[in-house]
Amino acid sequence: MRVAVVKNILDANSKIAAENRKLFDNNNLLVINLMSSPGAGKTTLLEKLGEALRDQLRIGVVEGDIQSTLDAERIVSAGLEAVQIETDGACHLDANMIQNALNDLNLAELDLLVIENVGNLVCPAEFNVGEDHKVMMLSVTEGDDKPYKYPLMFKESSVLLISKTDLLPYLRCDIDKIKEAALSINPRLTIFEISSYTGQGLADWHNWLQDRIRKK
Repeated sequence: MRVAVVKNILDANSKIAAENRKLFDNNNLLVINLMSSPGAGKTTLLEKLGEALRDQLRIGVVEGDIQSTLDAERIVSAGLEAVQIETDGACHLDANMIQNALNDLNLAELDLLVIENVGNLVCPAEFNVGEDHKVMMLSVTEGDDKPYKYPLMFKESSVLLISKTDLLPYLRCDIDKIKEAALSINPRLTIFEISSYTGQGLADWHNWLQDRIRKK
């Protein structure tokens, strides 16, 4: 049973998220909420996205971290527009934080906005920020038991990116177990096996994004 204060927080967040979504829709802007645990490879994934598509798409990033601007600086170096949110201890981004950050972006000049959430497999899944899709990234270095331990993240996501597959020969991780467990939680989940180091699967992931942008 949820206590009243948690319900009130989520209700208030949902109201602002709806306002964000209306703004995104009015600008025909595809918005992705990218979530993972720390170190799964979100920022590297976005660097590769910039390298591959910055001449074809106008891409902006809202970068969420508890402290520091290190990741935002990497995003800018990759040729993408970035806005930094420092949460000062908060374990996730919420709709109000995103709404405030939008003042520093010209949404009409973007095709894609990626919200790189704070590294956490729990809280970010609960907070809608107005995105079109939640995308979860899971590194094979984290093991194959995470769908059972953090089911909400898998349930709420449209896409699962299984990252760092180039490391599989050195790990005791069964990627088929990850996929089987994830699909048992969310049968509609689209899964890509990727490596930002070797490039495996990145073209398919980029094609998925471009298809959604065209439809938006």
